[in-house]
Amino acid sequence: MADEKTYPLPSYHFSVSIKDDESNSVAFSEVSGLNIETTVIEYREGTNLDTYKMPGIVKYAKVVLKRGTTAANNKFYEWFKKNNLNTTERKTVTISLLNEEHKAVVTWNVVDAFPSKVDFGGLNANDNKVLIETLELTFERLDVTRP
Repeated sequence: MADEKTYPLPSYHFSVSIKDDESNSVAFSEVSGLNIETTVIEYREGTNLDTYKMPGIVKYAKVVLKRGTTAANNKFYEWFKKNNLNTTERKTVTISLLNEEHKAVVTWNVVDAFPSKVDFGGLNANDNKVLIETLELTFERLDVTRP
């Protein structure tokens, strides 16, 4: 039998919770943008022809959360409306990849997040799909833990 800790994990079983939210857990159909990148600084000393590279500023992508639109839930828009010049309501968003027992095996904590974009989806009379709304989060730090 393969070792459970080295077996690749499926990406379809996850949960998302937003700290300070009444329900604390929000259902999403898709999460993307869990990226960390270090900018590379290149420099050359004096007359040396060799170029040296070193790590620079750490940059984070925007986390994108998607879910089906419901008639009774307007939380994304209400949170987005709290954005004003230099002020916003920041929250911690926890994204957990779950195993078969519904326990977290990888957790991403999106720290000091605020909504930078809300997309309510497109309407099309010739389509029979669920209306998907998208929330883009800008944040200060991404912490990854594995138990």
